[in-house]
Amino acid sequence: MMTALATVTAVQPDANGFHVELSCQQQTSCSSCSSSKSCGTGIVSKAIGNKALLWQLDTKKPVKQGQTVEIGFPEKSLLQSAALVYLVPLFMMMFGAWLGESLLAPLLGLGEGIVIITAAVFIALGIGIAKRCSVVLEKRSQQEVVLVRVLGEPIA
Repeated sequence: MMTALATVTAVQPDANGFHVELSCQQQTSCSSCSSSKSCGTGIVSKAIGNKALLWQLDTKKPVKQGQTVEIGFPEKSLLQSAALVYLVPLFMMMFGAWLGESLLAPLLGLGEGIVIITAAVFIALGIGIAKRCSVVLEKRSQQEVVLVRVLGEPIA
């Protein structure tokens, strides 16, 4: 189980305990890397800044707004999301390049240009498929979030 620290943004009592809304700052390891000044990823992460992730969960533990809590979720969700976002466009690009090379280029009598165009079109299709499927995975991962422990009040 992966864990992260989150801040309680809202608490609503319900029949089974409490419905809690959480905010979690997305962490990158770029600030601790020695080559972050020359790395493209480090430069982009500094330009974009930190992103706040919003989570909701139901718990029986009493929590208050502003408290810091530790939440957990299974690694399976993260791995499935990463595979979807990275592999689907990659495989679609390879399929588009193969289709352009073996079918369209000989059929139309064109060269590498049609292969590049079909690969780009299939990358765009792969990104669209990944976006649609990631919504389902995101909803499922939000339901799998559990409250591990309450850490306490923030330091003022």
